[in-house]
Amino acid sequence: MYFIGYDIGSSSIKAALLDADSGRCVASAISPSREMPMQVPNKGWAEQDPERWWQEVVTATGLLRQQVQIDPSTIGGIGIAYQMHGLVCVDKHQEVLRPAIIWCDSRAVHVGNKAFNALGKEYCLDHLLNSPGNFTASKLRWVAENEPDIYGRIDKILLPGDFIAMKLTGEARTTVSGLSEGVFWDFKANAVSSKLLDYYNIDESLLPAIVPTFGQQGMLTAAAAETLQLRPGIPVTYRAGDQPNNALSLNVLRPGEAATTAGTSGVVYAVHDQHASDQQSRVNTFVHVSNSPEQPRNGVLMCLNGTGIANSWLKNMLGDIDYTAMNSEAALCAPGADGLMVFPFGNGAERILGNRHTGASIRYLDFNRHGRRHMLRAVQEGIVFGLNYGMDIMSGMGLKINKVRAGNANMFLSPLFREIFADTADAVIELYNTDGAQGAARGAAIGAGYVNMEEAFRGMERLMVIEPEPVRQAQYRDAYSKWLTELRSKL
Repeated sequence: MYFIGYDIGSSSIKAALLDADSGRCVASAISPSREMPMQVPNKGWAEQDPERWWQEVVTATGLLRQQVQIDPSTIGGIGIAYQMHGLVCVDKHQEVLRPAIIWCDSRAVHVGNKAFNALGKEYCLDHLLNSPGNFTASKLRWVAENEPDIYGRIDKILLPGDFIAMKLTGEARTTVSGLSEGVFWDFKANAVSSKLLDYYNIDESLLPAIVPTFGQQGMLTAAAAETLQLRPGIPVTYRAGDQPNNALSLNVLRPGEAATTAGTSGVVYAVHDQHASDQQSRVNTFVHVSNSPEQPRNGVLMCLNGTGIANSWLKNMLGDIDYTAMNSEAALCAPGADGLMVFPFGNGAERILGNRHTGASIRYLDFNRHGRRHMLRAVQEGIVFGLNYGMDIMSGMGLKINKVRAGNANMFLSPLFREIFADTADAVIELYNTDGAQGAARGAAIGAGYVNMEEAFRGMERLMVIEPEPVRQAQYRDAYSKWLTELRSKL
């Protein structure tokens, strides 16, 4: 039996076809070949057209079909992973009312900060486990305050994955995990937060019906099946935000385990069995995919917006170099980049900085000492140091992270990046042959009841283990300490 997984990113749509009997990915695709654009109508804003995501899902599905010929009757389910915290507004005809306000859009920071003060720190951190911050609920309130005509036409609000599921099934639905990532969920009451909705004056009817993370979420409609050239009736059996799904794809399901990614943004996501929160709400707690009433499981997430986007910005500025050459040239420079420091906070408000939008900066640049190799290394070090700063916050919540798992993708393709990460974080890194789309396909197989949690990970291979090296580790920890002192002096 085969299962399809889609990963709805802000840069591209990835698709995978999984043979659940062997656990092997038999086909994979990405669309478009170049990064999808973000619209930035104002400083700190970031929007995308949800219909563009759907168009790329269709294209990626076609690319899968070109690689293998599979009898549509053997496709047992579809799983969806998606960029978290976005807001899609649709009317009663399921038509999109405005561009999606996506994860790195910071326009609603002040809305969430005001709500945090009004609702009270104790309620927000004890019940929501987060400040309302810049999450989906606050973005929706921003629409209500600034675009009342559009707000009045909203029938349902959706997360990006909910939107794609709606295009597949015709049903507007969401999950508890999704509601928690939008900061709509009261962990103590185990229900939607009526107190938050009342404060924001949001009618609960705007929220979609809840379906389980794993299980029947709807069936592929005849119209969608025709568009995708699949068979009608294929069930959608799994959906999750990209970071909980990344953890699933790496078999990170138990307390103390952690997963990391380093794409456009960088994330460390650790599983906890407690309803824990950071007192400054710089990292966030959401319902994990392995959560159950009998065994509560939450995911504690730190995010650095300026990760791969910082490295790609530098590549575009240089213009005459590819990523492999960038890594090789950066490795010629000693740890610490001869005192050059990069602070990669140039992609919207950074949660780990208290939702400040500081902008990126380069410090201690010396025209007489520093060259291209120093800048190339300093960018990679600055990204890792930003991630490590978030991990320090997580440690303050009682989470001890000494081993992390990652897919062999994005910045983890760089040997230098892997080295800096392991040595700075004092953590063993395990790399696997998986990605978000494969994780979504494995989730679909679990949700369809075709495999259990253990069987779902057969076929997944550990490709590499990177352990801290004591001499380098001392050098990186010294460089990080100086970077951290500089950061704190500016906050």
